[in-house]
Amino acid sequence: MSAHDSALSVPEEVGLLYDRLTALDTEGTGGSLHLGFWDLDDTGVPLVEAADRLTDMMADRLLLRPGHRVLDVGCGLGQPAGRIARRTGAHVTGIAISRDQITRATEIAEAEGLSGQVEFQHADAMELPFPDESFDAAIAIESIFHMPDREQVFREVRRVLRPGGRIVLTDFFARGPIPADKQRHVDRLLRDFIMTLADGDDYLPMLRRAGLRFTELLDITEQSVRPTFQQMSRDNDQLDPVFAEGGDAKFSPADMVDVDEFGSALLTAEKPR
Repeated sequence: MSAHDSALSVPEEVGLLYDRLTALDTEGTGGSLHLGFWDLDDTGVPLVEAADRLTDMMADRLLLRPGHRVLDVGCGLGQPAGRIARRTGAHVTGIAISRDQITRATEIAEAEGLSGQVEFQHADAMELPFPDESFDAAIAIESIFHMPDREQVFREVRRVLRPGGRIVLTDFFARGPIPADKQRHVDRLLRDFIMTLADGDDYLPMLRRAGLRFTELLDITEQSVRPTFQQMSRDNDQLDPVFAEGGDAKFSPADMVDVDEFGSALLTAEKPR
């Protein structure tokens, strides 16, 4: 739970947070608000290109074909959904808890001529408004850490996936005990962005209980977290308006550059046939 208005539910808080983020100029990230992926010898690649690379890595693991239906859980402004649709020929339905993001994502898709291939809907991932076995695949790019109950999200995704359908996601997790002198930076990030850190040891039993079968788990921290925070720290001014109303110290990407214990994982699972 964040230090925002405690009278609001977590989904409502997250929705308001992303309403504020949506009001910012996102041209620097190409409309994507997620981390990038770099090879260790090419960290000078711009974040917008590295973010597309991470989207492609995840989409490739979905094994999509033209005509497949994909659920994008936490779709943001729809840039990843549009990219997946163009690359694979799949139809993508994006959901977000932010109404402003859904409005903007729809406008952008229309402007790019993708209205027939992508669509966006306001929805809560813990109560998906879709019939059973509606989708061939699901993707969740840095969204599940906002949700109060990861396992419930997995249950809902399993329900709407067809047998053999895959989910690919990225999540933040604790790679090890966070040193005391760095803990305040992590706490501030979790507070300001209304997130929780996963425990890597919990993932396999959580997936099993939700009825999903684990396929792959990659620690992408070195290729993703540090270089993203390095690049974000150079453009931190665009985040200032989001948290300017708070009295406490604001989140700064520069504070997270050397927190090696703050990890990112790419996970693939599937619904048994």
